[in-house]
Amino acid sequence: MKFIDEAIIQVFAGKGGDGVASFRREKYIPRGGPNGGDGGRGGSIYAIADRNINTLIDYRFARMHRAKNGQNGQGSDRYGKSAEDIVLRMPVGTLIKDLNSGETIADLVHDQQQVLLAKGGAGGLGNLHFKSSTNRAPRQFTYGEPGQELELKLELKILADVGLLGMPNAGKSTLIRAVSAARPKVADYPFTTLHPNLGVVRVDHNRSFVMADIPGLIEGAAEGVGLGHRFLKHLTRTRLLLHVVDMSPLNADTDLVHEARALVEELKKYDQSLYQKPRWLVLNKTDMIPADQRDRICLEFIQKMEWQNKYFIISALTGEGCQQLTYAIMDYLEHHLLLQPEPQNPENSDNELLNSC
Repeated sequence: MKFIDEAIIQVFAGKGGDGVASFRREKYIPRGGPNGGDGGRGGSIYAIADRNINTLIDYRFARMHRAKNGQNGQGSDRYGKSAEDIVLRMPVGTLIKDLNSGETIADLVHDQQQVLLAKGGAGGLGNLHFKSSTNRAPRQFTYGEPGQELELKLELKILADVGLLGMPNAGKSTLIRAVSAARPKVADYPFTTLHPNLGVVRVDHNRSFVMADIPGLIEGAAEGVGLGHRFLKHLTRTRLLLHVVDMSPLNADTDLVHEARALVEELKKYDQSLYQKPRWLVLNKTDMIPADQRDRICLEFIQKMEWQNKYFIISALTGEGCQQLTYAIMDYLEHHLLLQPEPQNPENSDNELLNSC
């Protein structure tokens, strides 16, 4: 299935049915009085998060969603039937915005979360409501209210605990294959990954976290160069970023320090909050470096980067160092969760965010 993470839709809630002015007319009952019923409520449109959906492809092609109008009121005290509501199922992590104002309407962050997008119009009143001691034959009635109409932008930001960053061919896809059951495409050419991939990393029987792999970034990505810039938004919900560096590039003249710093600058240009997220260095493909030179080359790189945070030396292909990396990530995430304040609404807890992925 093609991965679609953005869509624009229009929603039209139903109009309320009109009330009616009617009078009771039966043999031997003169002056029967008003008996006009109310109109039915127009159908509303809701969005609900569904963990079984992982793309917005349904809304790329079905852009208009229109609820039915309420039925008009009738005589003999008969009220009009209300229209059925429409429920739009969307992936967990979908951000819904008003396209015209830019206002955020909803952020679907846990499974089965339901929000109202467009409210149906209320039904009009029949003349039954206007009778009084001084107005015994009212001819007044009201029309049904129009339903809300909105043009919405849907933006999917996947829910993951850890995000992988790196230049093309840094080995991000190989890493997520090595530590999880995800099977993204792996090949010896740039931009093998064309859309984000998610993998559940199980450290122990009841300890796991979700890792996200996005297409590789290159210098100028924030200005639209390459593929990765449009997928950076998928890392905004993560708690930790892993900066994967290819320590054995195909071109021996490649300046690894310059590339690593350029990627960090792209993060800074794209989103300051993303740049400030905790970030660890992962030095990959070290199996391609002679064993007697491995530690020296990696240490020189760390010193030139002036890196003060955690770093790991691994080989995603052979699995060397991957277990230590995953256990360190799990410990960090658990400690991070312990430091978080207790959520007021248990439905929005971090544990449910993990389960909804």
